[in-house]
Amino acid sequence: MAHVQQQPVATQGMVVTGGNRNAKNLPVDREGREWSNGLFDCCNDAGTCVLSWFCPCVVYSRNRRRLEHLEGKGTPDPEQGGCFSGACWVHCCAGWTLQIESRAKVRSRYGIKGDSWSDCCAIFWCAPCALTQESQEIKLEEQSFGGHQKA
Repeated sequence: MAHVQQQPVATQGMVVTGGNRNAKNLPVDREGREWSNGLFDCCNDAGTCVLSWFCPCVVYSRNRRRLEHLEGKGTPDPEQGGCFSGACWVHCCAGWTLQIESRAKVRSRYGIKGDSWSDCCAIFWCAPCALTQESQEIKLEEQSFGGHQKA
């Protein structure tokens, strides 16, 4: 009788992980690391930057959905955050105040230095730049999965 060994396969409900949360391999100290892109590096992703200036609710909603997909499923969102959602409409009503919590989640996920005060200042003085910066951070993790990711 032959003995056959087989690698275990994923069962339904398992979360796939493997994204690089520090894709640029930035130095990390006890407080964390810096953002992969500066607050005013919007030109690195001009499309998202322009959309952030004219329809920030859409970028907020996309960032939120992409981050939730990475956290919940362990893989990039195949729809890249979609276009409109309930989060978009809520952002239209509550504005930049919602971005403080969202930015804190991004910082926490990627081990980025900062606090609520720095989040509040970045969002208050340049919300579109902050949204673009958060989108770029999420994009780096999505790209680390190997497939071409847009947005």
